[in-house]
Amino acid sequence: MKNGFVEVRLQQNFKIFKFLICVFGFLFLIFYFSKALMPELPEVETIKRELKNKICGRKIKDIEVRLRKIVNVTPQEFKKRLIGKQILDVKRRAKLLMIELSGDERLLIHLKLTGQLIYERPRRTPKSRFAPTGQASPRGRQEIRDKKQEMRGKHTHVIFYFEKGKMLLYNDLRQFGYIKLLKRDEALRVIEKMKFGPEPLDKKFTLEIFKEGLFKKARQKIKPLLMDQSFLAGLGNVYASEVCFYAEVNPQRTGSSLKDGEIGKIYEGIKEILQEAIKYKGSSVDTYLDIYGRKGGYMPHLKVYGREGKKCLRCGVKIKVIKLGGRSTYFCPKCQE
Repeated sequence: MKNGFVEVRLQQNFKIFKFLICVFGFLFLIFYFSKALMPELPEVETIKRELKNKICGRKIKDIEVRLRKIVNVTPQEFKKRLIGKQILDVKRRAKLLMIELSGDERLLIHLKLTGQLIYERPRRTPKSRFAPTGQASPRGRQEIRDKKQEMRGKHTHVIFYFEKGKMLLYNDLRQFGYIKLLKRDEALRVIEKMKFGPEPLDKKFTLEIFKEGLFKKARQKIKPLLMDQSFLAGLGNVYASEVCFYAEVNPQRTGSSLKDGEIGKIYEGIKEILQEAIKYKGSSVDTYLDIYGRKGGYMPHLKVYGREGKKCLRCGVKIKVIKLGGRSTYFCPKCQE
């Protein structure tokens, strides 16, 4: 009887323990997603431009799929449809990359939170006067092994091989990103279903179009609205905060409360800040790297994001941070009253 009672208590305690683990896990995910940052328009645009320069015109010689869930078809089909195909173009829509290939094939790539596309090429092998002609010295062979180890880490999930040893790696620590292989029409339908808003750096995105969109969502707070991908494509937490500071607008203001001059200033800030960030190849606030494994250079130019408690560069008052739409929002309480 006593043993049965103890067994029941142990089972109850185990259930409580499992429940607590689930609760803590859920709370951790909430905390993580509130802090984690997805590459935004300047970062994805940088990757697009660099890829366009390096892989357009190249043919895929081989592919290695190390993690099945990253791709939308079986690894066998993925390889069969892509090996021998030539890369024709690289495009961007919002935070999404599209690689166009011969044979009407398209790759849609979303980096999500921690995805990276790294372009690798073999290093020149150091020669030794003691090694036979054309062969690497022991030190050179070790450097090559070290480089391979560096390229092919445990977070490398897909590898595209090109000629002359060149390759494109897809790395993803959290594995939230994806690579979808689709036909052209399928890819266009997928993008259309996402219902992205206008591209902020497109010439068609005029002040009048911005005002029209703002009028339709006038009750929403301006900072979360700037992050709404159906309102405007590509902005995220970092650049939305910076735009509000540029325009001297409190991020909690609603669209309906904004005056014409303030709307114009926000529009101007969107264009100015995004173009400047692209010039510096984006911001490495989180895990972002360009295709050469380099961090973005725009971080030192951020005026408010990540500067909680530091003096405002405009007025000297300390930068504050609040939660808005579940995200950390940085602003100057004086400049953005």
